[in-house]
Amino acid sequence: MSISSLATAQQRYSNISRGSSLTPTKTSSWLSSSGLYAFGFYQRGNGGYAVGVFLAGIPEKTVVWTARRDDPPVSANTTLLFTAAGDRLVLQTAQGQDTTYIADIAQTASYASMLDTGNFVLCNSDGDILWQSFRYPTDTLLPTQTLSTGMELFSSVSETDQYTGFFRLKMQSNGNLVQYPKDTPDTATHAYWSANTFGTGDKVTLNLDVDGNLYLLNATSFKLKNLTSGVYKTRGTVFMMRIDSDGLFRLYSHSLDNSSRWSIVWNSTNNWCAPLGLCGLNSFCILNDTAPGCTCLPGFVVDNQDNRNSGCVRNFTSGSCKSKGKKFTLEELDNTIWEDVSYSVLSQTSKEDCSQSCLVDCNCEAALFQDGVCRKQRLPFRYGRRTRDSNIALIKVERTSESSNDGILPTIEGKKEISTNIFIIISCLSSAWELWNTDRAMDLKDPILENEASYPMLIRYINVALLCVQEIAADRPTMSEVVSMLTNEHIILPSPKQPAFSYLKSLQNSVPPMSRPGACSVNNVTLSLIGPR
Repeated sequence: MSISSLATAQQRYSNISRGSSLTPTKTSSWLSSSGLYAFGFYQRGNGGYAVGVFLAGIPEKTVVWTARRDDPPVSANTTLLFTAAGDRLVLQTAQGQDTTYIADIAQTASYASMLDTGNFVLCNSDGDILWQSFRYPTDTLLPTQTLSTGMELFSSVSETDQYTGFFRLKMQSNGNLVQYPKDTPDTATHAYWSANTFGTGDKVTLNLDVDGNLYLLNATSFKLKNLTSGVYKTRGTVFMMRIDSDGLFRLYSHSLDNSSRWSIVWNSTNNWCAPLGLCGLNSFCILNDTAPGCTCLPGFVVDNQDNRNSGCVRNFTSGSCKSKGKKFTLEELDNTIWEDVSYSVLSQTSKEDCSQSCLVDCNCEAALFQDGVCRKQRLPFRYGRRTRDSNIALIKVERTSESSNDGILPTIEGKKEISTNIFIIISCLSSAWELWNTDRAMDLKDPILENEASYPMLIRYINVALLCVQEIAADRPTMSEVVSMLTNEHIILPSPKQPAFSYLKSLQNSVPPMSRPGACSVNNVTLSLIGPR
């Protein structure tokens, strides 16, 4: 949200005359009359600059609009010129050879002005606005600014990178305000949030007033819906609404009488995993304590650790499907879905028949099973997320053991007990793997941790633990990697494969009660030695 302030003077203007200019290293911006907003150069990237509107009257200078946001940064020898003819705002190099238009109008403007609303305008001699930055929003809506029918806000890549990001907010012609991933059609399949105002007219607008109220108006100025509730403290407070890089749009406030930071007043949703495509292909979103995290589907590994949107890739080649030396199984994930692009649909079938149909079909990489319907899927899998419905995802993975049974990896029902030390270890590992695979990993938690263990962190610990017992050494993290995985919640963890020694063919029918006197378990999965705490 912050930008580096330029170590140059900012001059305050009410009206900016034709022929005026700015440079990044001298007079870098034109201030509004109160000094709250500025229009001009701000630092972008390593040694480059962009032109935009930013809040200059607070310690945390904040970009609210960027001209030509997807253009590369300009150099320090660039000049921003309000032409003498009054018809253009242009960027020119020192030699004047390369010219980029920021505003190009058919009429002649008498002056420009940076208004205290945050709107930069070009006006004629009567004060009529001929061009304004409010008409071309990027990711932010300011008080008195409206988002009219057909207009969109696009998120930035990050808080410090104003290039166009991955999400958009659109005021549709049917009266509905809807959020989508970027570069998708305006259809319900791709929508992940809406104001539910469909059919309310073709001239609905999104409005933010100076009191921090966000609402929708129809063509007769009738208030269709309040998105925020209540009237907020407005004395000495500035508001802005922004679609953030994580895909949510939020209302922020900032007090002008102290050095406080921006505060979130309202979010479009509290589900950080709601934005479709947040985690990239072949992965799904999980909630951590402070931010959403991304996990690869079984049989996939992270494509790029530094970019969660890069998604995940197969850890085996699809060409091995028809190889007689290779065998596959399906791993089961409850309550997990992705965009349904089925190439084959089987009705009135069972989960077992669905899995078998996918196993023998080399085109089938996974299947979505729900209520007797099997939807077979090809790669890639997009918009992966957890849901609360009864959907089951069946994902084809390479079998780690040739002696394993065909079909879905079995689920161990109940808790298992084994009498000898070696079988205690194997049973615990086997049970841990099965509970992880069936989305019941929380059953591994020692009851003494009740109300003290963070669900996302505990899931992360279990994920790392399973990675540490992988059969192939190359799949196990080093100790330094383990430390990073446990201390940095933003690192995307690969999905563990079935650990070595975790599958016992006769485990369900031949497990005697555990009788070792020195150990006990209240849930027959976690093992604890009796002793003082």
